[in-house]
Amino acid sequence: MIEILATLSASAAAGMRIAIPLLIMGLLQGSNYWSNVPVLSNISAPFLLGCLISWSLVELFASKRLWGQRILQIIQLFLSPLVGAIMGLAVVSATTTPNWLIILIGSSLALVLQLVQVGWFYRLRGLPLWAVFLQDMLCVALVLFAFDAPWQGGVIALILLWFAVRSAKEWYQWYHNRL
Repeated sequence: MIEILATLSASAAAGMRIAIPLLIMGLLQGSNYWSNVPVLSNISAPFLLGCLISWSLVELFASKRLWGQRILQIIQLFLSPLVGAIMGLAVVSATTTPNWLIILIGSSLALVLQLVQVGWFYRLRGLPLWAVFLQDMLCVALVLFAFDAPWQGGVIALILLWFAVRSAKEWYQWYHNRL
């Protein structure tokens, strides 16, 4: 159960940002960086570090502007399931839980949270600045929780999933009330 909660926490972070969770995860590994991560272990560590730092800075600064949010959401919508699966596998690399289940849970949660972000972006015509800062802080916290306190991180991820379900229900009612 702890493995699933850690997967939920890490994948929820990937549902908000792409490079920041991967960068934090690599830095938490110490000098090994991404050597235990299934897909990223095949890429040169200095090259990957440079790419993730660059993209993290783009995510941090571009997400504060409306045009940056639009561009980032398109990219994150396609890459969040992949990053969610990678994060899930990296957190629970040595368990008895089947890899296909971790990949399915991680990619699904990351995609759902990213879809909710896109929905709120278009409903509000841009995310407010306080929400973007909250996403950044929550993303970092979820990665740290995935490694150090998976129970708490998993509960936060489940609360975010509940929020996503509630948002979908509200959007459905809003849409049918407009008709």
